[in-house]
Amino acid sequence: MKTKNFFRYETFVIIGIIMTLSVGIKLVGIVNFSSDWFWLIAGIGFIVEGAISLIKQKAFDNKYKIVLRKSSK
Repeated sequence: MKTKNFFRYETFVIIGIIMTLSVGIKLVGIVNFSSDWFWLIAGIGFIVEGAISLIKQKAFDNKYKIVLRKSSK
């Protein structure tokens, strides 16, 4: 399994849905859990978002090579 296929936007959306539902369940009072679990899920979401950004940036850099020119002064 390639990393590109695993870290996709769908994973980030799923983590966001889990966070939203868990906060809603806690606010309604159905389940009372520690906020540490929320921040754990948030941290995982940030890791996934960072991985997606890194993969997309590397693909962009590979597609469009930047050539620096010396300035003539």
